[in-house]
Amino acid sequence: MQGYATRPLLVLVSYGAGTNSTAMLVEMVRRGETVNAITFADTGGERPETYAYVVMFSAWLQERGYPAIETVKKGGIVETLEENCHRMKMLPSVVYGFKSCSLKFKAQPQEKFANNWPPAKDAWKRGEKVVKCLGFDADEPHRAKFDEDKKYKWRYPLLEYDMGRAECVEAIKSAGLPLPGKSACFFCPNSKPREILALPRYLQDRAVAMERNANLTVMAGLGRSWKWEDLLRADRAQLKMFECNTEMPCECIDGA
Repeated sequence: MQGYATRPLLVLVSYGAGTNSTAMLVEMVRRGETVNAITFADTGGERPETYAYVVMFSAWLQERGYPAIETVKKGGIVETLEENCHRMKMLPSVVYGFKSCSLKFKAQPQEKFANNWPPAKDAWKRGEKVVKCLGFDADEPHRAKFDEDKKYKWRYPLLEYDMGRAECVEAIKSAGLPLPGKSACFFCPNSKPREILALPRYLQDRAVAMERNANLTVMAGLGRSWKWEDLLRADRAQLKMFECNTEMPCECIDGA
């Protein structure tokens, strides 16, 4: 009984590859806190810079004696969220006011990992719970809705550390790391126009292909009331107005 009473609970971190979850892990490392596993749910549609950051940050963690980031994906039919939208001839569920894409491609893969993770299975057999850490910061305490359930004790380290967004940014910089940027699918309907226009051309084209393939009735496109295709067409047309003939001879005089 003495061993059971003093055995530390397993700590599982859900890593979203954004500023908050990165700062959470950076601060946990700085404080020397135990982390037994870290999972990142890959929808298959993250921006290229996000994938690169996960690889870099995973190496940073391992150099400090922490677990590598474990990338998990939706099981069952092996397809990405993008492929799922094409097959179903629809857009991401958030367009329609639902969050099922986040549930299916983010929450469920991480839960499947935990259910098949031997240390967690052993802990649950012993009647223990696993600590699950989420990166909700001190500026959004309303998101910390759960304390514990049958399997988990939910923990929100950034709330414990009283770290808001500004403190998260500073923690990452102080660790000598670059900021991760926004973590979201490149075709996320919540993207701002400037974010859409900043995407590489090949990703813009893939998003438009998804939009064209969808059976749309109420919604116009990925922008809900407007199409990404229209935004991109207008932007490209505007850029053409400034194209010039680069072969025109220059009549400048050296030294003038």
